Amino acid sequence: MKRIALYHLETLMWIDRLGTFAAAAQRLNTTQPAISARVREIEEQLGLSLFQRDGRRMVLTARGRRLVQACEPLRSGLEQVLLEASDFAGATGAVRIGSGEIAAASCLPAFIGAIERDRPGVTMEIDLDLTARLLQQLLSGTRDIVFLAGPVASPGIRTAPIGSVDLVWAAGPAVARAGGFAQDLPVWSLPDHSPIHAVALHTLAVHGLAPRALHTCNNVRTMIEIVCGGQGAAVLPETMVREHLRSGSLVEILPRPEQRIHFEAAIRTREREPVILELFERAGRLKIDANPEHAAQLPH
Repeated sequence: MKRIALYHLETLMWIDRLGTFAAAAQRLNTTQPAISARVREIEEQLGLSLFQRDGRRMVLTARGRRLVQACEPLRSGLEQVLLEASDFAGATGAVRIGSGEIAAASCLPAFIGAIERDRPGVTMEIDLDLTARLLQQLLSGTRDIVFLAGPVASPGIRTAPIGSVDLVWAAGPAVARAGGFAQDLPVWSLPDHSPIHAVALHTLAVHGLAPRALHTCNNVRTMIEIVCGGQGAAVLPETMVREHLRSGSLVEILPRPEQRIHFEAAIRTREREPVILELFERAGRLKIDANPEHAAQLPH
């Protein structure tokens, strides 16, 4: 009979976090039969059942949960000691990163570059999604760290502010030359769950503007292309249209809104993985520079 080893405890932790043997196998780069075998080995060694089925998910029994809660700090503590001994140079594994589109364009390249440079053994899996879904994925354990528009408050997550982005009201040069909102313009915005949508509505109300139509699109780059093509105006993140404004393919047609979009990095409150915690600490030092003369920077 095999003795219980660290990989057994890691297996229990990931089944608990992800809910299925298949998801844990994918996360640990092994097979579902191997995961099942590990669970059987622990249960035979301890003489107790660790999991029970709840719909499609596998959940820990009461005794199984006590075991994981007691052992998780020991496992992560040992991993932390070993990684610190090598100054994290030996850090390996896959880190699943989620980001909103604006955060991805504004700060993610610097973060990715720093990981590539300093943690070459870490593999990144990056997905872009909406803030609401990113939060759900983070809490369910299918994302390790996310970058999103904030502020976000949840007892299940821990956040670090990483700066804010200016917003600009922009249109194509032909629209601007024709007088901007002196015409009967359509307006483009992100959907109503986005803070940018609220800024658009507020600005229109403040200036007493009634656009011909208020269209929505869930992709900022597509909106930029539409507005560059002369199809109305939009409130857009300055970091994503900076070069368009410099080249003249977009022109600001209203004063910049006072409101800015704030961004945060987030992990689970219960996160214990040393590599994720170290990367979160790095993310907290990432600053989106709203100054048009500078790009986002991440200290070593």
